This record gives sequence, C-alpha cells and structure tokens, in this order.
Amino acid sequence: MEITLNKKNSTEGVIKITLSEGDYQPHVEEKIKEYAKKASIKGFRSGKVPTGVIKRMYGKSLMVDEINNLLSSKLNSYIREQNLKILGEPMPNHEKASQIDWENQKDFDFEYEIGMVDDFTYELSPKVKVKSYPIEIDAKMVDDTISDLKKRFGKVSYPETSETGDILAGELTSEDPDFKLEHARIEIDKVEKKSQEIFFGLKKDETVNFEISKLFKDNEALAELLNRSVEEVKKEKGTYTLKITNISRVEPAELNIELFDRVFGKDAVKDEAAFVVKVKETIGENYNRESNHFLEHSIEDYYVENTKINLPEGFLKSWLKNTGGQQITDEILEKEFGAYVRSLKWDLVKNKIAEDHKISVETEDVRSKAKEMIVAQFGGPAFAEQLGDKIDGIVDNYLSNENGQNFTKLYTQLRSDKILSLLKDTITLVEKKVSVDEFKKIIEEHKH
Repeated sequence: MEITLNKKNSTEGVIKITLSEGDYQPHVEEKIKEYAKKASIKGFRSGKVPTGVIKRMYGKSLMVDEINNLLSSKLNSYIREQNLKILGEPMPNHEKASQIDWENQKDFDFEYEIGMVDDFTYELSPKVKVKSYPIEIDAKMVDDTISDLKKRFGKVSYPETSETGDILAGELTSEDPDFKLEHARIEIDKVEKKSQEIFFGLKKDETVNFEISKLFKDNEALAELLNRSVEEVKKEKGTYTLKITNISRVEPAELNIELFDRVFGKDAVKDEAAFVVKVKETIGENYNRESNHFLEHSIEDYYVENTKINLPEGFLKSWLKNTGGQQITDEILEKEFGAYVRSLKWDLVKNKIAEDHKISVETEDVRSKAKEMIVAQFGGPAFAEQLGDKIDGIVDNYLSNENGQNFTKLYTQLRSDKILSLLKDTITLVEKKVSVDEFKKIIEEHKH
C-alpha cells in the first residue's frame, strides 16, 4: 500500500491511495470463511458451505466492502499521522472510481480531494479594542414597565364599544389575497396618537381599515402584530383590514402586596419601594443579556474581520454541494456561502484559542449546567430539594435525549462561554452607556 499527498496549493490537495492484492485479499479470505460458517444455502448443510461457493456468490461484494473499510481506516490514519488540518471531509474522485473493473483488476488507485486550513495567528491582548454598550435604565422605563405589569395582572372586562386603552382582536387581512391572520391583536394605546381615533367607537363584527406603515411608531410592534421579523416589516406598506371578533379592556391592578406576590412570588418584596427596586433590577438583567449578546457578536466581528485565514473556498463549495445533494443549488450556495465562511472562520479562531489556552469542558460541568437549567425551569431550589437524589436521574435522561444532542449543545455552549470569558478578560472593552432607543438604533444599523 502506498499513500501520497499532492498539494495543489497551501489549502488544497489530493491524497492518493494505491492498493495491491496483498493489501486487501487476506481480509477478503477471512470474511469468506466467516460467511461459510454461517451461510444457509439450499443443498448444503448449515455451516458446511464450501468457501468456493461463497466466493462465487459473494466474493465481489465482500472485496468491495473490505477495500472500502481499508480505505476509510488508512485515510483517517494518514490524516491524523500527518497532522493535516482538514476542513469538511475528504471527497472521493467518483469519476476515477467509476472506471474500476472490479471483476478483473487486482491493483487499485483511489484519489481523495481535501481542503486544509493554513496556520494562522490571532491577537489576544489589551491592544484589541471592542465597543460595549451597557444600557441605562431610566425612571421612564421603570414606570412604563410597572404600568404594563399593572395591566397584565389587572381585571379584564369586555365592553361593547371600543375606546382608548382597549385591545382589539380579530381577523387581519390585506390587499394581498394570500395574507390572513386569524388571531391578530391591536392594543390601541400602542398605535400612533394621530392614528388612534379610527379604532374608537368600534363594535364586535365591525371592520376597520388602516395604512399599515402609519400604525406604529416602531417596527417591533408591527413585527409582533404581523408575526414576522423586524427586518421583514421595515418596508411594509398598503391598506390592512381588521374584522373585530373581541374587544377587551383592562382595569389596572393596584400597587399592593397581592400584585407584588403575583409578579415576583410570595413574600419576595414587602412594599412599593422594594417592588420598584426589584422591577429595575429585573429590567437591568434582561437588558444586560441583550447588551452582552451584542458585545459577544461584536467580538466575533472583530476576530472574523481581523484574523487572516486562508480557506480552500473552491473545495468548500464543491464539498457543500456534494454533501447537500439537490437541496444546495448554485443560487443557494452563492447566497449562503458568505455566512458559512464567516461561521467557519469564527469556529477556527475559537478552536485555536481553546487549544492554545488549554480551555476544556468536563462531563461534570455539563451535568451541573443541565441540573441548574432543570431546577430553574421547574421552580428553583425547592424543586430540587423535593426530588432529592431523583434529580440526577432527570439530568441523565435530559442529556441522553435527542441521541445525545442535548449534551452536545450544552457542551458547546459552555466551551464557547469559557472562550468568550477569556476574551472579555483580556481585550479592552470600550464602554459607552446608551439608552434603549439608542441601543435599538445601533442594532438596526449594524451590518456584517
């Protein structure tokens, strides 16, 4: 057997494997003997079928199987021994393989295209500067949130005629005959002030027409109404019609211990002052997650844009098409390839950082994270205390579900968290405090 690598360039090459009869035939003969012991063929006693009969009947398919097994094993061993940093999977030369004469050939040549990644360097020091945007929580935001909570936990009534503050539910249609939402919901208070009047004085089964682009001040409310993404509704125009099926009115709840318990749990806060503080803390936690998520995205941007990595783009496109089958058309490949390369570069950078800094995740880390998630989902520490040792069985069951995908997802998340934690602790984060509206604008204007 002979294995050689012919490099076309620093990122693409062809591995050639030459097999002689002596490389595979002993394995084939062994398989034939095993078949002969187990075969049940008419005219022969079970386990007494002559090897010559087995060879005539199954010799070719056994030879093909053994050669494929041998190729797979030797190819993987060669890649590992040569420390080749390949991307994707080796692609067999199907044209060359189709010319093989399995009936008469004794020696075979096989070729596999491979894509490789060059060694690269990255900057991990305080010299790297990435902007961070902590969100300031102002008094208006706290007041608006408390107002929403009072409505959410308020007393609901169903008036015959709509007025300010009411919620209209019904079937939403547009000039597009294919568009229909059966359970649309419009909160009149969220509608632009100058457009609110058309929603007053309406009754059940009546219809109201409106220009969709003039309905709300921001695209988030429109996206929620139409059940689409913010990006999709930015240029939404035309006349829409709401056929009213229900009118509801909420009498806001009072600021008392009953509301405090319903929002945060029994005895979590004792008075209005503590309630306001808790609301502000909760808002801060929610927006900190958003701010941190965008920071991590910005760190990814920096390393993708500022780390030079040579990639075998020609090979990767061929590999994606081969593995994706008919689902990956040239049009889809052209549209999605940039995002794929970006994701691949970021993964390569993270893997190298993890390797260089000995970042690892142990099984117990994954189990602890799974336990933390399950306990939080089902009622906190009291739930864990009630279950006792049974919680370990629930964790095991969760991690083994989906063929182990839950374990893999948590492992990947924890590993990524550790890498990003190292990055945040090492690089320079340039903080600029912003309001919620300013943060939303930054997000909207952000482009890859």
